[in-house]
Amino acid sequence: MFIKEALKSVHDDVVSRYYGCGLVVPECLETCWILDLGSGSGRDCYMLSKLVGEKGHVTGIDMTDAQVEVAKKYIDYHMKKFGYQVPNVDFIRGYMEKLGDAGLKDESYDIVISNCVINLSPDKRAVLQEAYRVLKAGGEMYFSDVYVSHNLPEDIRKHRVLWGECLGGALWWKDLYRIAEEVGFCPPRLVTASRITINNKELESIVGDCRFVSATFRLFKVPKKGPAEQCQVIYNGGITGHERELEFDANFTFKEGDVVEVDAETAAIFRSSRFAEEFLIRLAAGRAPAPGGCCPAKPKEKIVDPFQLVEQLEAKDLAPKATGCCGPKECC
Repeated sequence: MFIKEALKSVHDDVVSRYYGCGLVVPECLETCWILDLGSGSGRDCYMLSKLVGEKGHVTGIDMTDAQVEVAKKYIDYHMKKFGYQVPNVDFIRGYMEKLGDAGLKDESYDIVISNCVINLSPDKRAVLQEAYRVLKAGGEMYFSDVYVSHNLPEDIRKHRVLWGECLGGALWWKDLYRIAEEVGFCPPRLVTASRITINNKELESIVGDCRFVSATFRLFKVPKKGPAEQCQVIYNGGITGHERELEFDANFTFKEGDVVEVDAETAAIFRSSRFAEEFLIRLAAGRAPAPGGCCPAKPKEKIVDPFQLVEQLEAKDLAPKATGCCGPKECC
């Protein structure tokens, strides 16, 4: 509800020129500094500028001059709407693969978000590397994008229409895990996923057995110091919009006051991130610290495959509505 209220405050001209896939809104945002990669007309930035409050800040970066101009045009409008004395949002023209060229410094943001634009980058490793660089220790990259079931053949990657539909540039989901860890992030946390349908027979024949999903992941920049410990955590409650229950990802949901045993990786994330004050964290009884830093091997029972998650959600009739590409409304 609080997100919908924030969206209602965004100027109609900004909303009408926005081309993202949905909403990318992590939790626990008050006073955070947020960077939006591929911010377009600024819809998400203005919504988030309301959620972080006047003491927080939101930066949008986009490669398109026209979109940046639209976003900048309404800064004063939104600051007056929110009752802020000093603007807490700014917009920069630049490339998400080269944030340094845009003047963005090391360890300057709490959160980096992205809404269905990384698939359009020819150098996805550079995007993740730059996001990692500008994040503070304990910071998070929270983003939604299109993923494919296996590596795409070159002819599909170079297909102009499929590229424009956000499919030709889709990353094999397993490559996301590999690249993220090579860059320095802890293993990706799968949040949610929905199936993408291709409403075009010709394009269906071109992609063959390749399947696509829209999925949201969260990546954390966790310091790799000391042994990792399996812990019990208790959610204190009170995060805006999640006062009684926090659905952290596809594997963990925390209810206020409940004791939940988590793996060492999850415990390390809570200890070092903005969530540290939202949880009581204690060493699990009878558990010895595990060697190897903050990110030990993931337990087998964790859901890491977005296609598996979609199937489970659809079987329970809980899956988000399928995203249709190649129809009247494109996904990006």
